Amino acid sequence: MRWFWIDRFTKFVAGESAEAVKSISLSEEVVDEYSPGRTFLPASVIIEGIAQAGGLLIGQMSDFHDRVVLAKVMVSEFYFEAEPGSKLTYKVKLTNNDGMGAVVEGTTWLDEKQQGKVNLMFARLDDERFRGVELFEPAEFCRMLRLLRLFEIGVNPDGTPVKVPSHMLEAEKAFLMIDHEKNP
Repeated sequence: MRWFWIDRFTKFVAGESAEAVKSISLSEEVVDEYSPGRTFLPASVIIEGIAQAGGLLIGQMSDFHDRVVLAKVMVSEFYFEAEPGSKLTYKVKLTNNDGMGAVVEGTTWLDEKQQGKVNLMFARLDDERFRGVELFEPAEFCRMLRLLRLFEIGVNPDGTPVKVPSHMLEAEKAFLMIDHEKNP
């Protein structure tokens, strides 16, 4: 993800649901420049935030081996604008999951008031067709997940902590070794 539309996860139950927050700032270009004379976080960006939270919820189920992409926005309703200075909360729930893809129901909240509702369909990219295609560099992706605090607050349905996948730990270790060689 080049742009983060999540600041951090606040809840994460593997394979079930997640909550994340996004603090809306006037310093973000998209807030200030999307509609001259009005400042708000555009609905398309909020949908992307729900997609990022939902995509990570789905991807974690395979230790991020599956390549998960947003396939369809099924429902998108917004009741009022999310303005600068607000903290937007994303709540996503996995409602359908099969080998081809998954469906996530999402809601957005400002304080205790529901701001929107978004239902998204995700697809898993076919291994035969996309063999060898990495969507993210594993060490950098792991760094991003750590920044979002997924491994700090993530739990499995039985309450045990979500662990960093071994392939990501190996990629981090290799990256650190290469970085240390460049900058002793």
